[in-house]
Amino acid sequence: MDKQAHFYSADSIQDIDAFVDQAIAMKKNTTSFNGTLQGKKMTLIFFNPSLRTRLSTEFAAQELGIHTISMNATEGWKWEIDEGVIMNLDKAEHIKDAAQVISQYSDVIAIRSFPGLKDRDADYRDEMLQNFMEHASVPVINMESSIYHPLQSLTDLMTIKEAFGEKKLKVVLSWAPHPKALPQAVSNSFLQWINRTGHDVVVTHPEAYDLAPAFTANCAIEYNQQDAFKDADVIYTKNWSSYNTYGQILSEDQSWMVNRKKMALTNNAIFMHCLPVRRNVVVTDGVMDSDRSVIYQQAGNRLHAAKAVINHLLNL
Repeated sequence: MDKQAHFYSADSIQDIDAFVDQAIAMKKNTTSFNGTLQGKKMTLIFFNPSLRTRLSTEFAAQELGIHTISMNATEGWKWEIDEGVIMNLDKAEHIKDAAQVISQYSDVIAIRSFPGLKDRDADYRDEMLQNFMEHASVPVINMESSIYHPLQSLTDLMTIKEAFGEKKLKVVLSWAPHPKALPQAVSNSFLQWINRTGHDVVVTHPEAYDLAPAFTANCAIEYNQQDAFKDADVIYTKNWSSYNTYGQILSEDQSWMVNRKKMALTNNAIFMHCLPVRRNVVVTDGVMDSDRSVIYQQAGNRLHAAKAVINHLLNL
């Protein structure tokens, strides 16, 4: 199947601005799309737990009239990915067999899988999603992979456009401390999408926390967080673990936590986070609960972003 028929990353969408506008239009006229895909079937496969992604994607599909089944593969379910392997160990089914069988039962497949954060090359090959897209005969939706989270990124761009319209903005992606090593998927994906919109983008983080060059090539890099925040219109905060020293926690410096004093340096910026968030570690309650925080609007937009993607794929 043509890779363009899948929703894998920003490269799956030709005109990002137009697609964001379409998602916002669907949000404004949501009931007019209810039941328009009646009789279609969708299989959602989760290789790690999910709250917003699972609820928003399932409800989006159901509002469109699609029958959904979610499969929880977080415990004990393993598919073989390598070709030509003798399958005499712990994996009872090959991914190409699973993908083709599920395709016969489904009109669209959605998959969520996390990186192991141990082998960067293996994670960045994104084998689970890549293999499913290769072998499935129906569209595949990336509900977050080892390196991308396009549903979240579409949501983020919707939220920014709802707040500012067509205005050109200074958008800051800021690292924040976290007690666990976290993936780079949200940050990678946000940069890939926002850099297609013409905004000025600044990435700020401690030294040695650089993201992959492919995602930051068109961004300004600033190691002083307060300098980065000056005159910003959007502050998007997210932890990510080290890329160059892959998957490791190199710093838990609490001075990088976002607080009101830092937000006061901005141009009355909105505060964004994909959730879940560790309050008073990543960001203070004062910022999270302020009138410039749009975290719940972001979360709500996940429903409409998923609906736009499903509708797009099943109407090609």
